[in-house]
Amino acid sequence: MNHCRLCGGRDLRQVLSLGEQPPANALTAGPAERVPVYPLDVLFCASCSVAQLGTVVPPEQLFCDYPYFSSASPGVVENARRLVARLVAERGLGPGSLAMEVASNDGYLLQHYRAAGVEVLGIDPARNIAAAAEARGVRTVPRFFTRSLAEQLVASGLRADVLHAHNVLAHVPDANDLVAGIADVLGPAGVLVAETPSLRALVDNVEYDTIYHEHVYYYSGVALERLLARHGLRILDIEAIPIHGGSLRVLAGRDGEHGPSSGAVAALLDAERRDGVHTARFLAGLARRVERLRAEQRAFLDRARAAGQSVAGYGAAAKATVLLHAVGASVRDVAFVVDRSPHKQGRYLPNTAIPILAPEELARRRPDYAIVFAWNFAEEVIRQRQDYLDAGGRFVIPVPEVRVVP
Repeated sequence: MNHCRLCGGRDLRQVLSLGEQPPANALTAGPAERVPVYPLDVLFCASCSVAQLGTVVPPEQLFCDYPYFSSASPGVVENARRLVARLVAERGLGPGSLAMEVASNDGYLLQHYRAAGVEVLGIDPARNIAAAAEARGVRTVPRFFTRSLAEQLVASGLRADVLHAHNVLAHVPDANDLVAGIADVLGPAGVLVAETPSLRALVDNVEYDTIYHEHVYYYSGVALERLLARHGLRILDIEAIPIHGGSLRVLAGRDGEHGPSSGAVAALLDAERRDGVHTARFLAGLARRVERLRAEQRAFLDRARAAGQSVAGYGAAAKATVLLHAVGASVRDVAFVVDRSPHKQGRYLPNTAIPILAPEELARRRPDYAIVFAWNFAEEVIRQRQDYLDAGGRFVIPVPEVRVVP
């Protein structure tokens, strides 16, 4: 790639390479099944301050049969419930209002609007996910959200009073088309609520395992402001939230249709500019820090094997695939991984031969260690699996350093 996908700028430089990796959620049906691998390199555009992948896997290969169901995490569902309750109260939403969500998954969020009497519409291209949402009573369009689809929705008389785009701004290669469509389908006083992983959190906490082919972009607040402004949207409020290891939650609307932005917007953007988060300098030492962490993670696996200790994992998350491939691990190093989602159980992490089992297998099989690959839910995981701790097991938190609990 020789130009930025967002602004067309040609001042690109590579800041990190994680080698060739399979799509992180391409779980396989058997241990010997192999999936294609693609380069996983991060480049930074000095023109618009966006970090982005150098190679993009076609979205149709990543999202049309998707194994991640948001409702499998009680924490995600509860966070969604609290957010919806706040927005319903603040925006005065009720019968006659419309809440939309792009990449709405299994209806984990929109179900709370529906319970409050608000009309809902989800858009998600994964037909298995869309079917689960429909079963929950959340009307869902099983398509990719594009500007063309937005125009069709507007022509049919649908305009959103609130539109959620959680963890989707990073996923769509043509983010300009995505945001243009969002701007089109918003009602005159409608608001966009977007959440996306924070570039600052990624760098500060060496969260290299959150880099995978589904995440095409890695945004700072400054980069988000530039992207939204390009399509006539203004950030009304912004906050750093702990979800997914550190994310930015943005409230935005059409410029000229809303009052002044909150003081939090200027505070966060000024802090980023002061610390150079929007510059290549901020990313300069990332590759060296990632290499140090990878060596630490590999050393832990080697020590465990040398001592005859068994290692398993908790969470068949995308992060597990990235970390395991980054350190050159396979089923010889990690015997199995457990996951709450029945949609993942019985399958295998891609190109590793590592089976995915039910969480109860931790206490039954009693590995010496369980690496919490879903480390962003570490507290929840440890609380849920006290039976494993009682059986003498120990959890390992792999980021931002290798830490054994207890």
